[in-house]
Amino acid sequence: MDNKANTQEPYMVFTPPAVPTQKTDMDGLTYDFNLGLRVNVPKGNYRVVFIDRDTHLTVYNAPISGAMATSSKRYFVNFRLEVWENPTEEEKKQQTGKIEPKLIFAHDYNAKGKKVLMKFAGRALGDMLAWFPYAEVFRQKHQCELYVQVDEKYTAILKPAYPDIHFIKGDKLPENLYASYHIGLFAPWDDRNLQPMDWRVVGLQAHAAYMLGLPPKEERVKLLPSKKAKKFQSKEPYVCIATQATAQSKYWNNANGWIYIIDYLKKQGYRVLCVDRDKITVNGIYGNAIPYGAEDFTGNRSLQERIDLISGAKFFIGLPSGLSWLAWGCNVPVVMIVGFTAPGTEFYTPYRVQQFHTCHSCGNDQRNEHNYDDFGACPHHRGTEREYECTRCISPEYVQSVIDRLRKDLNI
Repeated sequence: MDNKANTQEPYMVFTPPAVPTQKTDMDGLTYDFNLGLRVNVPKGNYRVVFIDRDTHLTVYNAPISGAMATSSKRYFVNFRLEVWENPTEEEKKQQTGKIEPKLIFAHDYNAKGKKVLMKFAGRALGDMLAWFPYAEVFRQKHQCELYVQVDEKYTAILKPAYPDIHFIKGDKLPENLYASYHIGLFAPWDDRNLQPMDWRVVGLQAHAAYMLGLPPKEERVKLLPSKKAKKFQSKEPYVCIATQATAQSKYWNNANGWIYIIDYLKKQGYRVLCVDRDKITVNGIYGNAIPYGAEDFTGNRSLQERIDLISGAKFFIGLPSGLSWLAWGCNVPVVMIVGFTAPGTEFYTPYRVQQFHTCHSCGNDQRNEHNYDDFGACPHHRGTEREYECTRCISPEYVQSVIDRLRKDLNI
């Protein structure tokens, strides 16, 4: 057997405490909200009830003895837990009339002052920056002691702006963990136990908000330039661009596009700095390179260096990819050139560039289950003359007109 074929890192590892962490006055009765509502009940004649307090729905009601019951929903639900003790047969014989079950324990979700963990899936920069601000909204709402697990390369850029959140490494869990939530895009995307909504319908940010029981209101991630930012920033006015992406369908596939825009910007007196990580990428038959005329600021720079550089730009031009989210978090105006996703998928920018005369928004088509390993995917027109027409048909003149509008709006 070839073990190399199975070395791909899992998207998310679910690691709740082995047993519920919250003790009660009753021996053997413990509960918590780690990977759903969990309750461990000793042997006896008991019944467990789970109630969604927001919708007033009883979602679980079953007898239990010497076992653990867990909710099927693993995202945030404002649960009430009830444990009832049923009368024994002996008690029934001794009493005349009906004997009602007795409520011996009840608990309403309340994370105030308690330890809560959020684990964010994957290494995708855009996903992380879309979801992370809801961690702080959750912390403030519930007044909890919040711990987060993110890919370590993101800790350095997030920690300065979120001093009240504890960033932890590895899979070691805080002691006495009251609740934990796992934030990600869980395939199949119509799974309703790990996520309440399909991100293709509600967008990336609202996806995380629904998972955490928060209003699906846009929240901008906070990214702060460092004290060294000035040395990365030019005294001359400049624009940052990012032309690379994680799938060919996300690129601006107009052959003249970037060259035209770079030439135009230079004539307006701007330097044009390409801040992608890679100068050239090759994925199977697909090759993409830094566009002619852009200054090369690619390479193995830290994300903080990119924040420092982008923060000084007059504006940013990019794709539906991570560096556009990074620029947005720096409060820099973003021109986003898009074909693959529908409006509302990413953050709102008045300078979104998208045309609807051709096929578009296949990333939000619920008939498709996106394969991240297929870099060249074009679900509706692959291998035909219409391949990638969503961005091929975005003309450079259209992008120029949006840039002109931005400059007029901002008087730059």
